[in-house]
Amino acid sequence: MKRYRDIAGDGGSNIVRQVQAQQEALRKRLASITYLVGVMSGKGGVGKSSIAVNLAATLAVQGWQVGILDADINGPSVARLLGVRDEPLRETADGIEPVRAAAGLKVMSIDLFLPREESPVLWTAPTQRDAYTWRGMMEALALREMLADTCWGPLDVLIVDLPPGTDKLPNLVDILPRFNGCLTISQPSQLSQFVVAKAIAMAREWFKTPVLGLVINMAGHVCSHCGHEEALFPVEDLEALSRRWQLPILARLPFDPKFSLAADQGRPYVLDCPQAPLSLAFGRLASRVKDCLLARAADGHSGPSP
Repeated sequence: MKRYRDIAGDGGSNIVRQVQAQQEALRKRLASITYLVGVMSGKGGVGKSSIAVNLAATLAVQGWQVGILDADINGPSVARLLGVRDEPLRETADGIEPVRAAAGLKVMSIDLFLPREESPVLWTAPTQRDAYTWRGMMEALALREMLADTCWGPLDVLIVDLPPGTDKLPNLVDILPRFNGCLTISQPSQLSQFVVAKAIAMAREWFKTPVLGLVINMAGHVCSHCGHEEALFPVEDLEALSRRWQLPILARLPFDPKFSLAADQGRPYVLDCPQAPLSLAFGRLASRVKDCLLARAADGHSGPSP
């Protein structure tokens, strides 16, 4: 049996050239996309994917060409949130066509490749107990292939819905030839802010990734009878988090039970309730995101390159 030190070079696999070729293919594929924006959160359950979907739909309504990539390999939800879970993928000579959703959104998700909604993602290994050694690498590879093999076409922005937690951001930053920034989603609770601070530190200090600003979900409740809005959590904590990281609060999204109902029905809330306070807040968020991206582009900032 040969040991690693007995193998000269890469053992004939030519792995370096393979990675370079795939990275070049990725660069060419993303050349027609103006901005790449990630949506991240420190923990699950804060509404990150629903916000990513409705932000994408709002940007599309405002006239931008928008795509959305579900980068959560093990817990994908974007296809279901947009009602395209059962839509077939079409393969062409140039690659795979993304599924079209409401407002003209172009959608790609690992969920579109799974036979059933409840099917988990399993990696080939002698046993699944042994597969843990490969999972991180295989997830990054799957993400790279979805980006490189999808015929995105011309887009103003590609929204990338990142999995919750701080450990997945490195995969995206390492893969993307450029990254224009990310939004951080939090709830006003102290626990959510405690965890989201770790995500901000990971993005800024370790991976030099621009964070465009904070989005606070369930920031308040609007009375359905009188229209009065009141806070659900202490607002002082939010301001402290913003000051600590010198990040603008781009949006305070009020709570609306119809938001969850629209998600269950596979429809963007902002399309069904365009004049609701929450939809108007999404409109302001989309405008501020565009302003941030345009301002960074004017200053010559396109994000870090690996």
